[in-house]
Amino acid sequence: MAPKTSISLLTAVLALLELASAQNPGTVSPEVHPKLETQKCTKTGGCVTQNTSVVLDFAYRWLHTADYTSCTTSSGVDATLCPDEATCAQNCVIEGANYTGAGITTSGSTMTMNQYVGGSSQSPRVYLLDESSGDYEMLKLLGQELSFDVDLSTLPCGENGALYLSEMDATGGRNQYQTGGANYGSGYCDAQCPVNTFKNGTINTSKAGYCCNEMDILESNSQAAAFTPHPCADDASNCDKGGCGFNAYSAGYKNYWAPGGTLDTSKPFTIITQFFTNDNTTSGTLSEIRRIYKQNGQIVPSAVSGASGDSINGTWCAQVDSSAAQFGNLQTMGAALGRGMVMAFSIWNDGSQYMNWLDSGNAGPCSATEGNPATIQAEAPETHVVFSNIRWGDIGSTTS
Repeated sequence: MAPKTSISLLTAVLALLELASAQNPGTVSPEVHPKLETQKCTKTGGCVTQNTSVVLDFAYRWLHTADYTSCTTSSGVDATLCPDEATCAQNCVIEGANYTGAGITTSGSTMTMNQYVGGSSQSPRVYLLDESSGDYEMLKLLGQELSFDVDLSTLPCGENGALYLSEMDATGGRNQYQTGGANYGSGYCDAQCPVNTFKNGTINTSKAGYCCNEMDILESNSQAAAFTPHPCADDASNCDKGGCGFNAYSAGYKNYWAPGGTLDTSKPFTIITQFFTNDNTTSGTLSEIRRIYKQNGQIVPSAVSGASGDSINGTWCAQVDSSAAQFGNLQTMGAALGRGMVMAFSIWNDGSQYMNWLDSGNAGPCSATEGNPATIQAEAPETHVVFSNIRWGDIGSTTS
């Protein structure tokens, strides 16, 4: 949105000159991050509230010139305005986001993410930001646990409410030409090696994919869910895109994750994910990823009976994932968890595959066509997911 036309000519000229010589960010729409209370916990000191907020991904923003011409086209940045980093920084600025318009609202420790706003699909993706530093909050979860509450009761077949970890750069690739960095949601990468207009804050002129280790804590709707490690090669040239995930339905427990099921997805519940090491320290080798659920104040029995319950270990990965060994199995994932990863949240649907990989066929009870976004919008226009009470720290410290 351009400024009002009542600005004096001199003021307008000065403003245009400032914008023309400025680097990111711009001044038309201020960036105001929605606060989201989170807590870091220890067994000895309890839980301490962190100064955190969420920031919308860089790609959801307006990149424009001083005269409000868009610096992007349907195929990426405008090659005339942005032939290189320095020229792009001179010509273009990035604006703040409209979070409500993008489907994001927060209150205290709760965030609601909507798929549709005003009849338009949004599919927002946000990251947890450390407001004190202006960098992403880096979660070091090796030998630790992560817990949060979720309400996904309105997510039908074909929707995906996700919370996951990505080994992004803490600054979002902040540099002399892209000064917004993490404050403007830049630097996204994951194990699918996405090809984005900007790669870690730099114009992606080579159209290269940006691969990094990814730990999917939750990909879900009310009908099906999975948690999956996706390690990458040491040189980040490729990743284990399929991963060795756990999905109760595909493991044979058809009524575990379901409305009215053992874990009743028509109601809120708590998810606890624990990352055990071989020596029970925060510097050991990742040996197991264990999942625990609580609902109505009670531990929900695991789909799989036994001491570890619903868990992923090296043996499981070797059995279900032919690429596990190539990418270092859990050891690679554990190393990333030890270095620190960024927490990402998203809600989206899939116009090409209808999210069948998550909730149809062997993965879930949905038909091959139920996930059509047109069907979702017609039948469930209010679909949304709610994340709350996010805590991380010592194993056994984040829930009472």
